[in-house]
Amino acid sequence: MTLEEVRSLGQAIDREIAKAVVDQGPVVRFLAIALFSAGHVLLEGPPGTAKTLLAQSFARSLSLDFGRIQFTPDLMPGDIIGANLFNFQTSSFALTKGPVFCELLLADEINRTPPKTQAALLEAMQERAITTDGRTERLSDRFTVVATQNPIEQQGVYPLPEAQLDRFLFKLSIGWPSEESERAIVAQYGNRTGTPRPEDSGVQPVAGAAEIAAAIAAVSEVRLVDPVIDYIVRLVRATREHPDIASGASPRAASAMAAAARAAAALEGRDYVIPDDVKLLAPALLRHRLILSPAAEIDGRRIDDVVTGLIDATEAPR
Repeated sequence: MTLEEVRSLGQAIDREIAKAVVDQGPVVRFLAIALFSAGHVLLEGPPGTAKTLLAQSFARSLSLDFGRIQFTPDLMPGDIIGANLFNFQTSSFALTKGPVFCELLLADEINRTPPKTQAALLEAMQERAITTDGRTERLSDRFTVVATQNPIEQQGVYPLPEAQLDRFLFKLSIGWPSEESERAIVAQYGNRTGTPRPEDSGVQPVAGAAEIAAAIAAVSEVRLVDPVIDYIVRLVRATREHPDIASGASPRAASAMAAAARAAAALEGRDYVIPDDVKLLAPALLRHRLILSPAAEIDGRRIDDVVTGLIDATEAPR
């Protein structure tokens, strides 16, 4: 697949999802970047902003096997990964696979379950594998987690541990739609009953496993020159030295930023990364990896403002 074909594929994904989800083009592009750079996405937004429909539409447009877990306080790790059960016919144990065995997993309201259950996804997100009773089962190379959380409610929720957050490539904020967009939503769905489904809005697959593999191979050919690598390293290291940040980004964040920037360049049809690719991705890639200092929290500083200041203060190559 050529880079121009990757660009056309990205545009086709945008068009298909736009049939079902109104005015979420930037979020769709970040989902495509995550898929093509083997990353996961955390969607944060109030209820009723089409987070679930967005994940379903993305999976359908790329023919990904879709799975969904509704996270609740009583959910157990075995409810996610499955369990080894004894088969009396064969007199042996066999793994009954859980819903994590899919290609795109929607972890709905992931912060409603305790950390013990959240941790069941750690190996799956990092290694794309599940280990149970000493036996390792591989997941699909396209395995992607799209998790959602509600930023409004504070009761009955559990903060995601830092190790979990660091495994998400992006944290994307979905806010309220504009008046024009909300009118389009009401016009499209106001005369329907039941839960919206992508197929009801005409969302069709535009690619399959072969096309995704070819696109990922094309992304791997995108050039990342030394000055851009140096820029990424300076930006990430600056998060560890800023007075308003108590805990900065990890080396994994720097590597993830480089991989995501290559995917972003490919989706623009370019075979090279430019500093603007890094600047575009940095807020979504860093905001969930940084912890504000107590003084910054008391002053009411916002993490997005701190990240924007870091980007402005870090010299980019020309």
